[in-house]
Amino acid sequence: MATFLYKLGRLSFRRRHFVALIWVALLTLAGVGAASAPAAGNSSFSIPGTEAQKAFDLLEQRFPGTSADGATARVVFKAPSGEKMTDPGNKATVQETVKELSDGSEVVRVIDPYQAKAVSKDGTIAYAQVSYKVSGMELDDAAKDALQDTAQDAREAGLTVEIGGDALQAVPHTGSSEIIGIAVAAVVLVITFGSLVAAGLPLLTALIGVGIGVSAITGLASALDLGSTTSTLAMMIGLAVGIDYALFIVSRYRAELAEGREREEAAGRAAGTAGSAVVFAGLTVVIALVGLSVVNIPMLTKMGIAAAGTVAIAVLIALTMVPALLGYAGRKVKPMGEKGKLLGRAKKQDKQAKPNLGTRWASFVVRRPVAVLLLGVIGLGAAAVPATSLELGLPDDGSQPTSTTQRRAYDLLSEGFGPGFNGPLMVVVDAKDSDDPNAAFAETGDEIKGLKDVVTVTPAQPNKAGDTATITVIPGSKPSSVTTENLVHGIRDAGAGIKADTDANVLVTGSTAMNIDVSEKLNDALVPYLVLVVGLAFLLLIVVFRSILVPLKAALGFLLSVMAALGAVVAVFQWGWLSGLMGVEQTGPVMSMMPIFMVGVVFGLAMDYEVFLVTRMREAYVHGEKPAQAVVTGFRHGARVVTAAAVIMMAVFAGFIGSSESMVKMIGFGLAIAVFFDAFVVRMAIVPAVLALLGRKAWWLPRWLDRALPNVDVEGEGLRTASGDEDGDRVLVGG
Repeated sequence: MATFLYKLGRLSFRRRHFVALIWVALLTLAGVGAASAPAAGNSSFSIPGTEAQKAFDLLEQRFPGTSADGATARVVFKAPSGEKMTDPGNKATVQETVKELSDGSEVVRVIDPYQAKAVSKDGTIAYAQVSYKVSGMELDDAAKDALQDTAQDAREAGLTVEIGGDALQAVPHTGSSEIIGIAVAAVVLVITFGSLVAAGLPLLTALIGVGIGVSAITGLASALDLGSTTSTLAMMIGLAVGIDYALFIVSRYRAELAEGREREEAAGRAAGTAGSAVVFAGLTVVIALVGLSVVNIPMLTKMGIAAAGTVAIAVLIALTMVPALLGYAGRKVKPMGEKGKLLGRAKKQDKQAKPNLGTRWASFVVRRPVAVLLLGVIGLGAAAVPATSLELGLPDDGSQPTSTTQRRAYDLLSEGFGPGFNGPLMVVVDAKDSDDPNAAFAETGDEIKGLKDVVTVTPAQPNKAGDTATITVIPGSKPSSVTTENLVHGIRDAGAGIKADTDANVLVTGSTAMNIDVSEKLNDALVPYLVLVVGLAFLLLIVVFRSILVPLKAALGFLLSVMAALGAVVAVFQWGWLSGLMGVEQTGPVMSMMPIFMVGVVFGLAMDYEVFLVTRMREAYVHGEKPAQAVVTGFRHGARVVTAAAVIMMAVFAGFIGSSESMVKMIGFGLAIAVFFDAFVVRMAIVPAVLALLGRKAWWLPRWLDRALPNVDVEGEGLRTASGDEDGDRVLVGG
């Protein structure tokens, strides 16, 4: 592989005009496709195999035209102090509002609160429910404006009016903090390279890669049913890995120049050595992201594949466009040890200068491996403690900021009708095989009334054929509570008895039941996903490092960092620690997909640093250095660049904490803190300590396995022949 990448790097350097033209053409093509593609709607949230999804599908079949998955809006009214919603003036205002809401072309129906008895017991709060033909993200802007204008008219008449539901769902924005993250990355690159040109190359190539990836996702969003979060995730991960991969190639190029090689030769060697590490690091990220498909949640699968595609583009750009741009930059990119005019006069680094910080730190760890190992493990263990209190759920209007009308509507409904009113359960009774459907409907309602935490059970509403009915159940607890989850399971358990008595199937659905089913599906998939992703990556790392214990140590270190990161997420988003600093206005359960998503993404990113740092240690070892000295050598050449890469990745992820989307905010924080734990605690402290303790055993591989494994030549041994370098020049992996 190293020889092939070496030739590719030299070719890209030599044919830089052609390479640059190809990537600019791809960017233009993707941009035109994104601009001309139809606007994407909200990604359909189907969960194959769950009871809630089966019930939704049954409703579409038995209640045609009802748009069971269409957007809904609850327009909540509150009377002025001392008045009631049943007062003639207030009632007239509400009825006029209902009439105006019914005129919309995308409106299926509007339920009058007085006919539906949707007025609180004290008479101060009422609500009208609006159902639409399409989902919230597909809803026409004119329909959203009409909804808000109608509510404003009622406000001007003296009522307090708020709008809940998903009809006003908006495309999330990331805020200005994303720009701050990129700015931090730029500053780190300038400090690392001491040159604006060298610092600008990773940023430019990363932005081009992300531009191609996100534009392609935008162009295909409508055809492939991709949601807005998909492109945000692809941007987040693509930008982080794109900068990092280019950083390693440029750093290695500067190291080769410092060895006295010509620029084309240096570009080829950079692609052949650091490029090999980029390929395998990228593969681990792709495996982790594509592996999300085992969960069998279409939305999560699409997010993972789209992000994996963006990572693949970042790898290709690092291997081809970076060498091409280095050709354009010429002498403006200085050899390692020389600084540009930006940070002072150019001068060669004194070879007798004191060891760099990476060397000094590695030497300390090698002398005190047990103390460093214990401190690192205990520290991460302490950070992971909050994860033992992890509560999972999916966000609803109750998790919105208090400044939004959706959250104020949620609070008004809780005040007037109880907390469970915001999470009604829809029970679907399929009595097609029953001899007496009406008896089945009645028995189902009676059984549910006898369960705990049930406030209201509405009469069964049968379809035209009379073989299927819906029953609305209002719990006594809020949607995200354990009590409501127990009620859902209680209804489903009661359904078994109803099935035996009446041959009718009882299914529970609705957004609350769907959230519960998603959480359980994700929990059930976590272990198989871990086995698949960690297993595949473990095999890949055995090929890279030609060792059993090093990949095993890498996997265990990852588990430590991801558990510590989950603990930090719980502390901030569930317990509320530092919530003000992070912009978390409402604490609550951690999103159901957060653990499995963090496992996938963090594992891939963690292996980046493992590959870049440890391949250099292995090369030093196979070239004759003692195990402890090989660790120090690896840090001497790789610690500075790995540190810069980690800081950049943290800055990019942290930039997404400013997003208006709670899922994006949580993912941004979780990934940023996970990179901190993994790069600075696991890879910089625990890894060298473990390798120092293992000594030669760390690089042990059974002979039969050594013969069976393919030789991928990450160290670049084949480059001696490819470049005509017969004197055995040293090859520095990872810069």
